Amino acid sequence: MQSHNPRAISLTRQESISLIPISIEIVEGNPNLASLLGWHLQQIGYSVFQAVSCQQAKLVFQKQQPSLVILSTDLPDGDGIELCRWLHKQRSSLVFVISSRTNESDIVEGLKAGADDYLCKPFGMQEFLARVEALTRRLRTSAPPACLDYGVLKIDLVQRQVRLKGSAIDLTPQEFSLLYVLAQSEGLALSRAELLQRAWPDEINNPRTVDTHVLSLRKKLEVDPQQPNLIQTVRNIGYRFNPEALLRSPLRPNSQNLNNNNSDRTPQFTAPPSRSFAKY
Repeated sequence: MQSHNPRAISLTRQESISLIPISIEIVEGNPNLASLLGWHLQQIGYSVFQAVSCQQAKLVFQKQQPSLVILSTDLPDGDGIELCRWLHKQRSSLVFVISSRTNESDIVEGLKAGADDYLCKPFGMQEFLARVEALTRRLRTSAPPACLDYGVLKIDLVQRQVRLKGSAIDLTPQEFSLLYVLAQSEGLALSRAELLQRAWPDEINNPRTVDTHVLSLRKKLEVDPQQPNLIQTVRNIGYRFNPEALLRSPLRPNSQNLNNNNSDRTPQFTAPPSRSFAKY
C-alpha cells in the first residue's frame, strides 16, 4: 500500500530524478556567445533559458528556478558580481561565473560573492562543458525531489503545476511560488517578510501582498476559505502550511480553477547550431 505520509517528499520512481533535464539559465550580454553556449548545452541534454541583463535574469530565475546559472560579469544594466550575490542569497541554484576579468583579485571577489566556479574568458568549449558537468554532477548526486507528494495534494516542481485529488489547479506563478515556499517549511510558521523574500525577492515590496495571495490560494485549495485548514494564520507571526489537514480535511478542487494554463511559461531557448570548439 502506498504511504500518504503528509511530510513525504517522493517520486513515482527514484531513478526518474536522473531523467529530468537539469535546467540552466545563461545570463550573457553577448547574444552570439549566449547562443553558442546554449546550443552546446542543449546537445548534451540540458534545458536552457536565456537572459541578457540583470533585470531579465531575475525574472527568468524567479519563474524557472534553474538548477545552474551561468553568469557573465559583463551585462548592460549592472554588475554581474552583484547579481551573483543576489543569486547566492536565494540558496537554490549553483552559480558559474564566466568573465573577462582575469586578475586574481577579480576571481577571488567572484568566488566570495557566491560563485561555485569561475572561468576566465576566452575559454575553450571543452573546458566549459567539463566544468558544467562537474557542477551538475553535484545536483545529480543530491537531486531535489521532482514532486512534493502529500497524498491528495501534489506539487510538481518541474512543471510548476499543482494537482488536488487528481485535478489540476490553475495557479499564477506568484501563487505557485508562495505555496512552494510554505510547503517546504514543513509546518513551520513564516512571517510575511520571510514569505515575501523567499517567494518573490526584489519583485514585490509590500508584505501585505502576501495576504492577498494567501486568500487566493485558500479559495482554490480549501473547502471553506473562511475556516482554512491547509494554510493557517499564525497570530503575530504569519502563515504556516499544515500537511495534516490533507489527511482529515475534505479538501476538494474548485471546478472553475481546473484549467491548466501553460501560457505563462518562458519558452525554452533554441540557438542556431555551431560546432566550433575555438576559444570564446
